[in-house]
Amino acid sequence: MGITINAEKKIFTLETAHSAYQMQVDDRGFLRHLYYGSRVNGSDMSYMHIDYDRSFSANPNCAYPVRGYSLDVIPQEYTGCGLCDFRISSIGVINPDGSFAAEFHYDSFEVRKGKYTIPGQPAVFENGEEAETLVIMLSDPATGLSLELLYGVFPEKDVITRAARIINRTAGTVMITKAGSMSLDFSYGDFDLLSFHGRHAMERVMERTPIVHNVTSIRSRRGQSSHQHNPFVIICEKGANEDYGNCYGFMLVYSGNFRAETEKDQFDSTRIVMGIEPESFRWKLEQGEAFDTPEVILSFSAHGFTELSHQYHRIIRHNICRSKYNFARRPVLLNSWEGSYFSFDDQSLLKMAAGAKELGVELFVLDDGWFGVRNDDNSGLGDWFVNEAKIRCGLPKLVDDINAMGLKFGIWIEPEMVNEDSDLYRAHPDWALNIPGRGPCRGRNQLVLNMSKPEVRDYVFDSISKVLKSANIEYVKWDVNRNVADVYNEQFPVDRQGEIAHRHILGIYDLLERFTGTFPDILFEGCSGGGGRFDAAMMYYYPQIWCSDDTDAIPRIAIQHGTSFGYPVSTIGAHVSASPNHQTGRITPVNTRAVVAMHGTFGYELDPAKLTEEEKKEIRSQILYFKEHYDVIQNGLYYRLTNIGEQYFEAWEQVSEDRSEALLSVVITVTQPNARLIHIKMKGLDPEVDYRMDVRTDIDEKVFTIPDFPGGSQLKEFLQKEGRVYSGAALMNGGITLPWLMGNYLAMQLSFRKV
Repeated sequence: MGITINAEKKIFTLETAHSAYQMQVDDRGFLRHLYYGSRVNGSDMSYMHIDYDRSFSANPNCAYPVRGYSLDVIPQEYTGCGLCDFRISSIGVINPDGSFAAEFHYDSFEVRKGKYTIPGQPAVFENGEEAETLVIMLSDPATGLSLELLYGVFPEKDVITRAARIINRTAGTVMITKAGSMSLDFSYGDFDLLSFHGRHAMERVMERTPIVHNVTSIRSRRGQSSHQHNPFVIICEKGANEDYGNCYGFMLVYSGNFRAETEKDQFDSTRIVMGIEPESFRWKLEQGEAFDTPEVILSFSAHGFTELSHQYHRIIRHNICRSKYNFARRPVLLNSWEGSYFSFDDQSLLKMAAGAKELGVELFVLDDGWFGVRNDDNSGLGDWFVNEAKIRCGLPKLVDDINAMGLKFGIWIEPEMVNEDSDLYRAHPDWALNIPGRGPCRGRNQLVLNMSKPEVRDYVFDSISKVLKSANIEYVKWDVNRNVADVYNEQFPVDRQGEIAHRHILGIYDLLERFTGTFPDILFEGCSGGGGRFDAAMMYYYPQIWCSDDTDAIPRIAIQHGTSFGYPVSTIGAHVSASPNHQTGRITPVNTRAVVAMHGTFGYELDPAKLTEEEKKEIRSQILYFKEHYDVIQNGLYYRLTNIGEQYFEAWEQVSEDRSEALLSVVITVTQPNARLIHIKMKGLDPEVDYRMDVRTDIDEKVFTIPDFPGGSQLKEFLQKEGRVYSGAALMNGGITLPWLMGNYLAMQLSFRKV
């Protein structure tokens, strides 16, 4: 496994435990993509590709007079632009002479031990295992523009990473107008595209569409990876499902504007290009300067989506997340937001914290409203000093009092934003993004601080650091509550304004690096109005991200289902909130809300004083149950057992890596009369051992007395039979049948432990 070179045939093969990726320098110096899929025992896969004279497919000058060679049809590793390939391009350039062309020929290669890094950007890193880097150097013989293709190989993780470095070795200035991180051509196959779309409070809903004879773009132009589209897509063969079929994943490690493009061409070849969104992007390269693209994480599964998801979950947990809390047990928290919003003072906070402690919560989080003059969302952002009209005792005393209860303390910040009604904006209006001669775009009545300016980053770091050092703060929720517009930096010349959006993102990375490096003992959680910046790049700095502002358990199932295709449970911030739900008005049992929130980091977002004694008792039980099953929930393998909306219930399963424990969760999403029984085949168990099953639910015993509920006796009998034993083979091949559940949005959890 790893990188092998056939020098005679100029073939480069990258092998992981179960996949092979192969390319070749052809006799005209172009780097062809040959193969990506299951391992082929080192075979030369060039036999699959035959060149033909295709009408209206132009021939590069170096091929003259051969008419059967065209870049418009051959599979390439990274395309040029403006010449003989009329499909989507990997790169866009304006050369010193004003031309828009680039054509890259092979120069050399280098194999390095270890994984490459990308200056100023997050990327997959080594974590004790062996990794290798292949660098292939290409250049345009007409201009001297150089290109380095970077490949990182993690054999045991079944992951290959890709990035590109564009270097100006021309005789003048080059303008980069498109900078793809990677391109990949599939010469054969009929594929579907899985993408994850949404909106605020309904993010990452999986959508499957055929790749047709057209260009399909999945993208964000919102200055962040966005609620609307996620920078992760899957290409799969027709008929692929959770357990069957070839699947290819592409995850961009980037938090700003992005684009993933697919195209099926005239001869049914499929191309995908992924990288920074080229609209409004320009990067000026003077002689000798280089531009580094973000990274893409590639992974292949021959056995469906579940295996592909597990591969992404492992690489993110082990080789993206760096926090000390990545594998440490994180505290169960209560966030004050939906319990009090902006209406609180120190005494009400102490009362809420005391109520949280009584429930078994371990961390109390003070959300928005504690700083500046902040009584609503129209003022105060940017003024990072404590509002002592609300917190009259001072933050250090408040934290000490909450710590004395036996609770940790956390706080909410929104460092990237500013209100016009703030001391900061009045002193430095030029620190907000704004285009000269135009009034600003506002979102939530706030503006975006220009993180491409070092002085802005210095202020944010210094002012918030003073707060974090003033008290025993052990958790920080970092929020971003609007999209980015008005992108401009007057400190840069006109011909470099196209760089500012990317420089803004690099500035955010710089700021996050400073915070997480200075405060390594703080648990940072990311947020962007919920899931508006839920991407692998952010996970480099935060081990968890608030998954969505929608805390309604029922739509949350679909949100978390889609999220799980690429991202592990341990990164998904999920809370039990009040009922009726504050976003939808839906009423759901407190048990159901907890079952859904246990597909995540787990916590609460409500006022304990408004709970009934019965609800308090149930929540204490939930927290104990979560702690008991923490390892299998947070560290286990995750299985999607149902497809969203195809039945009246949803089910998912978490299984420990050693297969000694499993947790099966089932939620009724549509109540039906005389419903068919729930029958589920479990996954991931050891077929050779037996498992003891225990059931947890809060089904109201009154349903057993309803005359028209014929399943009542069966349900009662099922719930009373604790400790039943089944073989792993029976549970996976035969399955488990649950009795009919009567009531609104009921849920059940079944734990299985190896006997």
